[in-house]
Amino acid sequence: MLKDNSLIVISGPTAAGKTDISIELAKKINGAIISADSMQVYKGMDVGTAKITRDEMQGIKHYMIDILEPADEFNVYIFKELVKKCIEQIRGDNKVPILVGGTGFYIQAVTKDVDFTENETDTKYREMLMDKADKEGAKALHKMLEEVDPKASKEIHENNVKRVIRALEYYKETGMRISEHNDSQRDKESAYDLHYFVITCERSVLYDRINRRVDIMREGGLLKEMIGLLLSGVNKNMTSMK
Repeated sequence: MLKDNSLIVISGPTAAGKTDISIELAKKINGAIISADSMQVYKGMDVGTAKITRDEMQGIKHYMIDILEPADEFNVYIFKELVKKCIEQIRGDNKVPILVGGTGFYIQAVTKDVDFTENETDTKYREMLMDKADKEGAKALHKMLEEVDPKASKEIHENNVKRVIRALEYYKETGMRISEHNDSQRDKESAYDLHYFVITCERSVLYDRINRRVDIMREGGLLKEMIGLLLSGVNKNMTSMK
């Protein structure tokens, strides 16, 4: 029996089948879907993010899709605040909120109401880190993180330069490892009556689906979409292009 503060979460890897399952569930329980994808928020990035189409939504209302321009800043703090508003709106419509996606850090930010209190950012330090990544590569920056926070370095992929920089900034600003902060947040009780499901399948099947999805993206105009974004002024330093 669902409660007034119920929140359903459907997560899992790319191409596991989250979209179809979430839509069928929404039909059965009078639900509305909130996308937990960190890139589908951007307009004009449809093919490359495998964004759901209006037809595929099958009449189910979706939130957190096509709400920003590619030049707009977006991060987990903004995501959390926007999703909380979406949940309130869905409940106001007497529907059940269903949070769907594969961005686990973003989902945790909502379910555990993770504290992202902003510290004064040393812009010169951030610029230095970005310059280091450009000149020496992401691996060199990740090596810096490994030296001050080994646990975080294992949890954050070296290619995720934005999160590596945030972790280094957090350590410089607070003297505390971001992995320690994250661990303390994970221990928090959720404010929601949480129903959490992880969708997965055999690795070989999953890889085959992903390979086919890439082919579909190419045939669907991925290159044309990318060229259009670049011609519109979108560049590699923007969050949307990372």
